[in-house]
Amino acid sequence: MFKFLTKQGFLVNLLVAIVLIILIVVLFFNSLDWITHHDENIKVPVVTGKNINDATQLLESQGFGVEVQDSVYIDTVAKASVVRQSPEADATVKKNRTVYLTINRAVAPLIDMPDLRGFSFQSAEMYLRSVGLKLGDTTYRPDIARNSVLEQRFKNQILLPGTKVHMGSAINLVLGDGIGNAIMDVPDLTGMTLTDARSYLRSLNLSVGAIVADADVQDRNNAYVYHQNPTVESPGGEQNKIHPGQAIDVYLSVQQPVTDTVAVQAPPPPPTP
Repeated sequence: MFKFLTKQGFLVNLLVAIVLIILIVVLFFNSLDWITHHDENIKVPVVTGKNINDATQLLESQGFGVEVQDSVYIDTVAKASVVRQSPEADATVKKNRTVYLTINRAVAPLIDMPDLRGFSFQSAEMYLRSVGLKLGDTTYRPDIARNSVLEQRFKNQILLPGTKVHMGSAINLVLGDGIGNAIMDVPDLTGMTLTDARSYLRSLNLSVGAIVADADVQDRNNAYVYHQNPTVESPGGEQNKIHPGQAIDVYLSVQQPVTDTVAVQAPPPPPTP
């Protein structure tokens, strides 16, 4: 046949080439459905929430390939269950398509315990959530730092920073009650301006509570303290005591009181609301 073609003219050879190309194209398109498995589309079943073994068995029974692509840990989801699938459920795909699965770990991963000491309660709670831990019980003990984390515990044991704990563990916090177990004499604020009294109390880990000013006081910061509650001494002459973190109420006047007569001066009635 080759010799026959070589003896023919150029136009004959060109015609034969065109016919062969047409035949090849026709054969290709006729076999395209067979090559691409046309009309063999199937829907991906729902396997989210199923155990990985059950999900694998279901997918393979319907002609899908299965591959675990990733793993996460969610303590509210069943262990070793499918969390995500790709393609998603009910997606129409070709037969023999591989379905990629993300599963929930059977064992919670270990993480480093952060150092929450000195954090406020609210900040500590947010930090625990951000690293995958839970807030457990909260207890209080005497300390002037109110609602500040003093200790972090796990199962009644002090938990040092950097200790490995399982994600999802409940961490118990010991907080300061804002009072403390120390005790001191009530300081005498008589004759001080409100500004000086605040500064003095701050140095003692105390604070100013209610402020009751006389009607003619225009500038409270520069007004004078002439009475306080609690007072320095009780009616029986005994020294009154106070805990760090507590507050002292003050009464203000534009006139600086005479220290010798303050003890017998009665406080004004509380302002009417």
